[in-house]
Amino acid sequence: MAIPFVLFLGEGRKMSGVFSSLAAGLPYLIAHFAASLGMLLIGTLIYMRITAHDEMKLIREGNAAAALSLAGAVLGLAIPLAFCLAASVGLLDILIWGTVTLLIQILVFRLTDLMVRNLSKRIEAGEIGAATLLVSMKLSVAALNAAAVSG
Repeated sequence: MAIPFVLFLGEGRKMSGVFSSLAAGLPYLIAHFAASLGMLLIGTLIYMRITAHDEMKLIREGNAAAALSLAGAVLGLAIPLAFCLAASVGLLDILIWGTVTLLIQILVFRLTDLMVRNLSKRIEAGEIGAATLLVSMKLSVAALNAAAVSG
């Protein structure tokens, strides 16, 4: 025996409340997601500009260290942004705290670059060890950054 579709979904009044909630919340979801995605893109582009090496060129040439490093950068930028998005109270909140988290993550690259001499040259040379250290620093600080921003 088939269960009527209305019973499966619930009563009509309850469903209209769900759709009203969706209609009210969807613009906020889209705006918050778009802002976060835009910040991730901008942060990634800034990161790629401040490195001494051309990640995309190296990746196209098959350099695994460059791919690992860029993947770590994108994840390192996305994790705190995701937590910022989850803990935000509005779009301005996302923009302010998202910018702070991105700056912290970019600073991590610079500090790691100072600790590990010739980091960009090592990545260009395909040194997986240097890239792995950089990724671990980025992701470790991203986790701390995310926890701090989400309170």
